[in-house]
Order: sequence, then structure tokens, then C-alpha cells
Amino acid sequence: MVVNGIVGSGIYGLPSEISGLLGPAGPWAYVIAAAGTGAVMACFAEVGSQFPEAGGPYLYAREAFGQFWGIEMGWLNWLVRLASAAANANVFLAYLAQFFPGANAPWARAAVLLLLLGALAAVNVRGVKAGAAVNNALAAAKLVPLAVFILAGLALVRGPAPTGISELLAPGGPSGKNWLEAILLLVFAYGGFEIGLFSMSEARDVRRDAPFAMFTGIAVVLVIYTLVQVVVLRALPEAGPSQAPLADASLRFLGPAGWAFLSVGALLSVYGNLSSSLLNGPRLTYALAERGEFPRMFGAVSERFRTPYVSIVIYALLAYTLSLYGTFRWNAVLAAVGRVFTYGIVCLSLFALRRRQPNAEAFRLRAAPVWCGIGIVFLLAAAVRMNRGNWIAIGITTAVALANWAWVRQRAPSAAA
Repeated sequence: MVVNGIVGSGIYGLPSEISGLLGPAGPWAYVIAAAGTGAVMACFAEVGSQFPEAGGPYLYAREAFGQFWGIEMGWLNWLVRLASAAANANVFLAYLAQFFPGANAPWARAAVLLLLLGALAAVNVRGVKAGAAVNNALAAAKLVPLAVFILAGLALVRGPAPTGISELLAPGGPSGKNWLEAILLLVFAYGGFEIGLFSMSEARDVRRDAPFAMFTGIAVVLVIYTLVQVVVLRALPEAGPSQAPLADASLRFLGPAGWAFLSVGALLSVYGNLSSSLLNGPRLTYALAERGEFPRMFGAVSERFRTPYVSIVIYALLAYTLSLYGTFRWNAVLAAVGRVFTYGIVCLSLFALRRRQPNAEAFRLRAAPVWCGIGIVFLLAAAVRMNRGNWIAIGITTAVALANWAWVRQRAPSAAA
């Protein structure tokens, strides 16, 4: 679940962005980002091991810091999921345009995105069983095209090699600005691992399963991401302008058949992530509404299908709006920015929970201050590249969450009476 939560549209869209920013040094960005993300995941491992209930980061923030931070976390998580869904939709459109170039025309783009998200919303409104079946089928096929791309690329392509360590440290390489921008984008690429913690209520031994999932997941994804970037660098040195870098690279060493295979694989992978997003995302607002911490309409359940249809429809409409308004990169950065804040709150909750529950039966992270410090520094480095629009989006989200919290506080006395 951790690997499936991380591997999505990022690996199909980001290699060209990273190449454009860092050139031959691009693969090292994945290693650096994995180290920073791994430190964050280490904090998640300890915090998550204390909760054999469903809920994930929202639950951790609520238990560590109180209802206000739980609601803030809920809204920020919702923003992250919506922006991620929109980024996925943009990548889907980019790879679809490999077969139907007209799909990028404004009217066609709007129609395809509406059909794409509308169909998934309809499936999930009809029932969680149908949504889960679609999600599982698509997830099973996700890693096969990537494995073929990596193995064939390493065996057949002899292009430029990644920058060596000595060259990496020498002056004259990519600017610090480019490195920080690449790291912010890779926060999006490595994000999503927390989905594996939402179902800890079904784990056999949360103290063992949470850390094992985190550490094994980041190791597997690091290998996949780095090798994909190496193959793209070798096969497509000028990858920067490409909107479908894996398809364009595979055309160089696998021909039209490989190009078609990778393009279809990308469509299935991204559609699988969108399916997961439409299945799980609306359940966040539904759960908050059930607790009385979100507007009541989000908790409305269809009498026929027994699904939170209002949450699903609103989620699909907002994701559609973001995908129309922004590009893949714009939405990916917005999702990454949201994750910077949500991940930072979870890192800090580690110490709050240790003080509140010193004898909790949980996995205890050795040298926790070091891991937490690395994670926070990594997140702060990514936050440096936030632009004005990112700050406005975060500011609006936190302000709405604050109003939501005030509304909940005002309702509490009357509810109790």
C-alpha cells in the first residue's frame, strides 16, 4: 500500500521537469529527496505505530495537539489530495495526447477531464465495492511497464551518464535555486506514503507493520525512481520540454511498440491513482462530517447505494476545476506545499505524543531528535521555493479551517444542551 500510494503520476511526469532543472545531476535529487522523506517517514513510523485505528495524519494531529490542529490537518490533507488528483488528471491527458493529439485542444481537454473524473465519481457513488475493484485491478498493472522500461533501458541504451560525486561537488553545476525547486517537486513524487497508515485498524501488529511498511516502501521507491531517471537521461538527454518523458524515451530504444506499451502503462497507472483518490479522498471529509467537524452535508449518504455521494461529487468537481486551471507542475507543487505542512505537523507530534503517552505500546525511533530534525530541515528547504500563489493557497486553506474550527466550537455548547 505504501509503494502503491507513492508511485503514481509523478514518475511519468517529473523526469523531464527534473532533467530541465538539474540535467545529468537529476538522479542525485531522488537520492537526496529519499533521504529527507525517509526521515519524515521514520517519524510517521513511530507516530503511526501508536494508533491501531483508522485516520492517519488527521488522527495523529488531533491526539497530539487537539481538535484545532486536527481540523487544520483535515483541510490541508484535503487540499493535498485534490491537487494530487488534478496533477494525475493532467498527466493522463498528456499521455492520452500521444495517441490523440487533439486531446490538448481547450474544448477537448475540458471534455476529456470531465469524462475521466465524472466516470470515476459515478463508479464510487454506486458503491465502495465497485470502486475498490477498479482500484485493485489498475494497481496490479502499475509496476509492470516501469520494470520493462528500466530493464530494457539499462540493457539497450548507452547515453550520457549521471554526474559523478566529484563533479556534483564541483562549482559550476546547477544553481541552489534549481536544486531546491527540484526537491520541492520530489516532495510530491515521494508523497502519498501516508495512505498505507489509514488502514492500520486492520493491521495484525501495528508496532511492527507501520515501521516495516515505511522503511521498505521508501527503499523500493528510491530504486524505481532513480533508475527511471537514469534511463530517461541516457535515452532522452533533452528531456526538459517533453510532456510524456517515459513514452518519448522508450521510443528511442523500444520503437513504436515500446512507446505504445509505456503510454498505455502510464494511462493505466495514472488512472489507478485517480481511482484510489476518488475512492479514499471523499472518505476524509465524510469522516470529519461524521465527527461533527465538517459541514454536515459532507456526511450525507445515498439511501440507495449507502455511499457519501455529496463528498464524492464535490471532490470530483473541485479536482476537475484544479485540473482545468493548472498544469501538472502547478498542481504537483501545490500538493507538495500542502504535504510540507502536514508532514511537518506529524514530525512535531512525535514529541508531543511521547510526553502525553510515555508508556504507549509503540515502536520507538532511536535518535528521534536527529531524524525529526533532518525531516524538518528537509521540509523547510522545500518550503523555500514556495511562491506567492502557494502561500495564498495555504493561507486560504488554513483560514477556512480556522473558521471551521470556530464554527465547531460554537456548535458544541448547543449540541451538548
